[in-house]
Amino acid sequence: MAKLSGKIAVVTGGSDGIGLATAKLFVAEGATVYITGRRQQRLDEAVKEIGGGTVGVQGDISSLTDLDRLYERVQRDHGRLDILFANAGISGVATMGEIDEGHFDHIFDANVKGTLFTVQKALPLMKSGSTVVLCGSGSGSKGFPNQTVYNASKAAIRSFARSWTTDLKTRGIRVNVLSPGLTETPAMRSFVGGYTEAGDATIAAFSQLVPMGRFADAAETAKAALFLASDDSSYVAGVELFVDGGLLAV
Repeated sequence: MAKLSGKIAVVTGGSDGIGLATAKLFVAEGATVYITGRRQQRLDEAVKEIGGGTVGVQGDISSLTDLDRLYERVQRDHGRLDILFANAGISGVATMGEIDEGHFDHIFDANVKGTLFTVQKALPLMKSGSTVVLCGSGSGSKGFPNQTVYNASKAAIRSFARSWTTDLKTRGIRVNVLSPGLTETPAMRSFVGGYTEAGDATIAAFSQLVPMGRFADAAETAKAALFLASDDSSYVAGVELFVDGGLLAV
């Protein structure tokens, strides 16, 4: 039997990268999936690409109104939510000493405020046995240069999982963190300069930092998200699962 047969799932930031790969896998495993994204055209394309009755709800997780609209749709269609993959987030680079308020607000509004309210607003739809997977990052555990604010925002995600595991234990809702490492995604390609020779060279250089010697494919990370979302991890709670080719462990 499919691991998510009959489940209702939300994947925020599901129109690209890890979110898209995870939505595809959830559908393949029997779930009905709702995805969000900020760009309507890309969201529509992703819905067609995923198939399986996937529903796209345009929105930004830093907007509480957009989150309300998402969960109103899930409530109207199904009246419950079994799996939440709070994947949406943003990154940013700023040298310490040059960080301004706009940079801080931009990252914390999405990664911290957005994740908090993505989960809190989902809770009325969730019952015992539901699962929450938060998207963290190795950046939350290591001081990568010029990413002070981003690193801190991902450290907050790890703290959320600890706190919510305690807060939600009486409701039987599990919360865990999936922390990807270097992964081949459109966002990563944008960071390194695109699908160019220079971008390829940067990817190759970064790959040497990873014990496995390469970037992850988004589909590999999606398999870890499936593990945390499914009953395969029924006795796993409050953990941070690094899917980074050994980057932080070695």
